Amino acid sequence: MTDVQNGRPAAPRAEIPILRTYRLWFEHTRKCGAGCKGTPKAQDGCEDGQQLWGEYRLARIGKATS
Repeated sequence: MTDVQNGRPAAPRAEIPILRTYRLWFEHTRKCGAGCKGTPKAQDGCEDGQQLWGEYRLARIGKATS
């Protein structure tokens, strides 16, 4: 019997590092008032946006730091 059938909530799924880092960068760019919103390149954004994009790039090549 599965957890759902037993009435227990399913365990939360672990987020894939590449998707997590992209989501964090994307959410930042939507809210950033310091220069990320509307810039054509991630390198042109604010310092925090650039750092988040760098983390995404590392995760993309398999060298995630977190």
